[in-house]
Parts: sequence; structure tokens; C-alpha cells
Amino acid sequence: MNAEQTLENQVKVAIVRCLRMPIAADEIADDIPLFGQGLGLDSIDALELVLELQRTFDVVVSDEQMGQRVLRNVKSIVEFIKEQREQRARPESSNGA
Repeated sequence: MNAEQTLENQVKVAIVRCLRMPIAADEIADDIPLFGQGLGLDSIDALELVLELQRTFDVVVSDEQMGQRVLRNVKSIVEFIKEQREQRARPESSNGA
């Protein structure tokens, strides 16, 4: 199992755990919409999920517009987590030091 697969599984487990969903994490497809006809999540679920992502993956969804982009499906969440981790891994530019 590669690292990306593991991260996808971690996201699915976090979704099921924080929303107390009556399904197994592996029943969630990577590209199924989280809202509407997909998993059927609502705005309260979105808030819970944002908090869970912050607790579990140390990423911050800073506003509603970002939330709409990030919380589309498992793939979009995984991409966001990877982007955040890459940004943190980049060395800060030193100011004349």
C-alpha cells in the first residue's frame, strides 16, 4: 500500500468516525461527492469534518469558499492535505540570515 492510498484511507476513516456514519470507510469511493446525491452530507457535517481535518491532519480550511473546493470528495481532501504538507515542508526564505 503506497502513502497516497494510506492517506485516502485515513481520510475515509476520519469521515466515518467524526460523522458516526453507519458504513465502513472502505465503502466510500474516492470520487463520490460528499454532499447532495453522494454521501448526502449537510452543512453541519461540513463543520464537523473541517474540525476533524484540523485535529487529525493539522490542516486548516480557512473559509467557506475553500471548504467548497476542498470538501468535494475524498480525492480533493487528500490533494488539499498534500498541498498543505508541501507548503510546510518548504523552507522559509531567510531575511539576510
